[in-house]
Amino acid sequence: MNRRERQGVILRLIAERPISTQSELAEALHDAGHDVVQTTVSRDIQELGLRKVRSADGRLVYTAHDAPDPDRLSELEAALRRWALSIDSNETLALILTPSGVANALAQVIDQAAHPHILGTVAGDNTILVVPRAGVSPAALRHELRGHLMEGAA
Repeated sequence: MNRRERQGVILRLIAERPISTQSELAEALHDAGHDVVQTTVSRDIQELGLRKVRSADGRLVYTAHDAPDPDRLSELEAALRRWALSIDSNETLALILTPSGVANALAQVIDQAAHPHILGTVAGDNTILVVPRAGVSPAALRHELRGHLMEGAA
């Protein structure tokens, strides 16, 4: 098996089950029929950009660098409630308006959240262009993000 195939197996394994350590990952690879040493696993983790996030049971587990992080998604929801004034969209993009000087901070929170429907953002002083992922309707994204504005509103 070459490096590319092994790294594909790693991504599948961490998507299918919680894996917390390099030794757990090496064991999972072994169980899947792939013998690797710890240094190879360590290098693969680095090359894939894997990160650890807290799972529902509180354990830190590996996830792909572009997988959503529940803690960061919660931060995104709080940041939208705190800073977003309005959210609109057209046929290709969503647009978030913020108070002056806040757009960069909110855009950074959006990008770090690795939201599954958001490809990325471009921020100005008080405006953020939100680029949806392929196949995601900007109107659906607008609707989802607007829902966070209304949470906790009286």
